[in-house]
Amino acid sequence: MPSGLVALLDDVSIIARTAAASIDDVAAAAGRAGSKTAGVVIDDAAVTPSYVTGLSPARELPIIWAITKGSFKNKLLILLPGALLLSEFLPGAIIFILMLGGAFLSYEGAEKVMEKLGGAKHGKTVDDVIEDPVKFEKERINGAIRTDLILSAEIMAIVLNEISSEPIAATVWGRGLTLALVAIGVTVAVYGSVALIVKMDDVGLHLTKKASSTAKTVGRFLLKAMPKLLATLSFVGTIAMLWVGGGIIVHGTHEIGFDLFYDIAHGAEYAVKAATGALSGLLGWLTYAAISALIALGLGFAIAFLLHKVLKFEGNGH
Repeated sequence: MPSGLVALLDDVSIIARTAAASIDDVAAAAGRAGSKTAGVVIDDAAVTPSYVTGLSPARELPIIWAITKGSFKNKLLILLPGALLLSEFLPGAIIFILMLGGAFLSYEGAEKVMEKLGGAKHGKTVDDVIEDPVKFEKERINGAIRTDLILSAEIMAIVLNEISSEPIAATVWGRGLTLALVAIGVTVAVYGSVALIVKMDDVGLHLTKKASSTAKTVGRFLLKAMPKLLATLSFVGTIAMLWVGGGIIVHGTHEIGFDLFYDIAHGAEYAVKAATGALSGLLGWLTYAAISALIALGLGFAIAFLLHKVLKFEGNGH
């Protein structure tokens, strides 16, 4: 074989090995960063079923697919380029974007708490008379995509912040591939799970019509479990919003030199750890999470008061 071709093939093999190693690095960084977004992902998965609750079962999957496509567009066409530009030219802005997202999550969580306590609902819901179902469905899809944009921006900012010290973050393409991998993985996981959740009652109804007694039993269980699962998801989603939102505010304010929230939350966490034994790690974390949620609740109440009582703003609700 000509020596020039041998050299070329050798170079190609080196490039291939380097690329494979880089892909491994990207996958590892994406996995580590993706785990940090768990709270926001839980929130996203818990919130989304509410957009199809009460609507025609035949429209559930089309609505979820429309939201999924909007989520991919949010992450890959809007947020990914913006995140790369920020990380390259204005990395200091990422912490402020994180805090804006934390404030939004705090507001959303506080709104849900106020509604549970008897407060007014803002915007039209499925409990109201719907005069134009097509328009109403479109509004709910658009509302879901807007909420997804905020949550997706939060996910991207968290990932950028988490991989900032990783070797893969030294290059734009490394950051881009990591962000894209997390974005695709999170979107598939969230909306795939949501599709399964909202069709669970249909599966249960189908199984109750089978001849097998086992199938009937499973079907009845699914039908009974569905309302409880949705209620649990709503509760978990609210807690996740407040915990994640508050944690972001605590961390962000500390990063910019305001340490009050950070000192309170971590001071209580360390005190609980010191006073407990084998469960010190868990109880300490729960203490930190609870105080973060209370901080978010207070901030959310303040934002809601400003929007609804002072500025007279009415959201679309969901």
